[in-house]
Amino acid sequence: MSGTRADRAGAAPAGRAAGPRRRAEPSLVIALLGLVVSAYLTVEHFTSPAVLACPEGATINCAKVTSSVWSSLLGIPVALLGLLFFAVMTLLVTPAAWRRRVLDPVRVVGAAAGVVMALYLVWVELFRVDALCLWCTGAHLCALALLASVLWRVADRAPVGPAPARP
Repeated sequence: MSGTRADRAGAAPAGRAAGPRRRAEPSLVIALLGLVVSAYLTVEHFTSPAVLACPEGATINCAKVTSSVWSSLLGIPVALLGLLFFAVMTLLVTPAAWRRRVLDPVRVVGAAAGVVMALYLVWVELFRVDALCLWCTGAHLCALALLASVLWRVADRAPVGPAPARP
């Protein structure tokens, strides 16, 4: 094994500034937050959406959104799909999973799919249901923040390939 202990411990590669590298924790926190919000929405879907902790008005009305015909996709509750999405993404952004670069494309595509689904659901809320759900908006924002944090982390990685030749 060549190199000094500092080299093996994560010193900045040639051509990159030294300093702390971004860590995986932000994406994990965001995924866990989305998991909690989606779990709450799933429980409420299978119990009584009338008890959602959400104000009811003309524009903000979680019960109207979560009990509409649009609250299921192919017979599967959208809240359950969100729960499954955030559960998988949570596994993909654990520190152990981040050590596997081969999962980077899966993380990016998964997070991007979550944002695409969130955009579709916002469109449904605005133009089909005519109401917004604050809990759903929280899940949508988690999906967007998760994509941003995954892209940030992947872009921050040192390129994979042969080490630069030393003089």
